[in-house]
Amino acid sequence: MKSIITISREFGSGGREIGRILAKEMDVPFYDKELLEIASKESGICEELFVKNDESYTSSFLFSLVMGSYPMATDGRINPDLPLNHKIFLAQFDTIRKLSENGPCVIVGRCADYVLKDRENVIDFFLMGDMADKKTRILGRYDIEKDKVEDFIKKTDKRRASYYNYYTDQKWGASTNYDLCLNTSRTGIDGAVKLMKEYIAIREAHKA
Repeated sequence: MKSIITISREFGSGGREIGRILAKEMDVPFYDKELLEIASKESGICEELFVKNDESYTSSFLFSLVMGSYPMATDGRINPDLPLNHKIFLAQFDTIRKLSENGPCVIVGRCADYVLKDRENVIDFFLMGDMADKKTRILGRYDIEKDKVEDFIKKTDKRRASYYNYYTDQKWGASTNYDLCLNTSRTGIDGAVKLMKEYIAIREAHKA
């Protein structure tokens, strides 16, 4: 496998689980929350701040990050005069680009599809699911009241959409932004992984 895989996902669609399985079967690194830890170590910024601001909307200059025109210090490091949230975003997005240069991998969320839009070997997936299935999955993993889970899912997706839409010139979940969109309620976890692997193989064969 030669491709870098990005996975955008609705909350509760199984994106993290699918990404982890896919990465294992492709025998490549997997990055979700792990990405925050790496960005924290490389930047020297407390990991808790990355977690607190993870896929959350604030003021943005992602386009500048992607185009390489963001302000830097004279020694090439992150400008110490930047606001803290900008430092966090810059460190995270730089980490995504550095990880992509190390070879094939699977990256979940965090606008990775947009950050790497200039790379030819990137395949972007968007995972969605039916509300009933998403509620069942979330209830099994989070300590949340049953009558509040749907609102929790909607608010999480709204936050992700706001983050993505604001930091990019694209719309979160719009099919034109991705190579393939899958409803995991129709395929199941294993079926989604199988379809994604088959698509990756087709794309790589087509490029060869």
